[in-house]
Amino acid sequence: MASSECCENPPVLNSSSGDGSVVESIGGLKAYVAGSPDSKAAILLVSDVFGYEAPNLRKLADKTAAAGFYVVVPDFFHEDPYVPDTIPVKTWLGNHGTDKGFEEAKPVVEAVKSKGFSAIGAAGLCWGAKVVAELAKSGAIKAGVMLHPSAVTVDDIKAIKAHLAILGAEIDKTSPPELVKQFEEILSTNSEVDSFVKIFPGVAHGWTVRYDVKDEAAVSKAEEAHKDMIGWFVKHLK
Repeated sequence: MASSECCENPPVLNSSSGDGSVVESIGGLKAYVAGSPDSKAAILLVSDVFGYEAPNLRKLADKTAAAGFYVVVPDFFHEDPYVPDTIPVKTWLGNHGTDKGFEEAKPVVEAVKSKGFSAIGAAGLCWGAKVVAELAKSGAIKAGVMLHPSAVTVDDIKAIKAHLAILGAEIDKTSPPELVKQFEEILSTNSEVDSFVKIFPGVAHGWTVRYDVKDEAAVSKAEEAHKDMIGWFVKHLK
C-alpha cells in the first residue's frame, strides 16, 4: 500500500494554520473549509497520511479557494494522522484504509452537493489519490486530480468515469513514471473522459505538499503542480 516514500519529510502539523476555518461536521467528518459557499463548484481535497492539519496542504486549499472554488479538506483520520516512529505504517494503514476513506467520502460529497454546488471535483495526494480513484469510478465527482498517487492500480484507471489529471514524480517508487505512463495510455483510449498526465522531472514523491518553504526551487516545482491542478478544475468544473 505505502512505501517509505509516503512517510518521508513529515510536516509539522498545525491545527490553526490556513486562512479558512475548521467546521465540526460535513457529512459526518470534521473538516477544514476555505472559499465562498456561493461558489458554483466545490473541491474535496484528500490528504496524504499526515492528515488535514498539514500547513502546506491548507495553503493549497486556500490557493484553490482563491481561484473561485469552495474547498473541503476532511479529517479522514479522526485526529489520528500518521506520526513517524510511533507506530508501524502498516499498522496505521490497517486502521485507516483507503476503502474506509472512500466510504466516508461519499456522505461528504453528498453533503457538499446538498449545499447547492453544481459541480464537484476531488484531488488526492498519495493516500488520498486512491480515494479519488474510487470517487471517480463511482461517478460521484465530475473531475479528479491525483498528485503522486499511492496504491492506484491499472484496473482503477480502466474504470474511471470522471475527467482525470495525474501529476507524477520522476523520482517515485510508489507510482514510478513507467506506471504513470501506463495510466496515460489507458486514459487515452477512454473516449468518455478528458485526461491529462504529467511527470515532473527532478522531483520526488510528495513534492507538492511536503516541500521546504525556504527552498525556492522546491516551492517553484510545487507551485507548478498546484497551477496544473487548479487549471484542471477550472477547465472542467466552471
